[in-house]
Amino acid sequence: MQLILILFVIAGGMGLSVEAGLLGPLGGEVGDLWATFSVFGVGAALTFLLMLFFSPRNAPSLFAQPGWQLTGGILGAGYVIVLTLATPVIGVAMTMIGILAGQVFKSLIIDHFGLFGTPHRKIDARRVYALIFIIIALALVAMS
Repeated sequence: MQLILILFVIAGGMGLSVEAGLLGPLGGEVGDLWATFSVFGVGAALTFLLMLFFSPRNAPSLFAQPGWQLTGGILGAGYVIVLTLATPVIGVAMTMIGILAGQVFKSLIIDHFGLFGTPHRKIDARRVYALIFIIIALALVAMS
């Protein structure tokens, strides 16, 4: 099961690279904020349709949850705006490696301290080495 989830995560990452490649030109044509809006509009419509058919009917109300748990939408919008602005200037590879470096860095902190209710996973040498390799990749791509 874990291997299947890892493959799904890799496929999701590939999708984000495609999204970045699409957003840059779209933002150049219609404006960065309209391009960002298109991602969330289409995504919201698709999610709504999926919820109609696959969401459990007795699920607790979204609005009964703590407000801080709903801030992901703000972070998601910021992420898509960054993709839209950065990709045409620095390229898809540089954008994605930079995003990955930020994600891994912050993820290590979240895991280490068990933030947001996640299980504690201590930062160890292997995790630090992984981050270092990502930073090296960022430097190598920047130099090319």
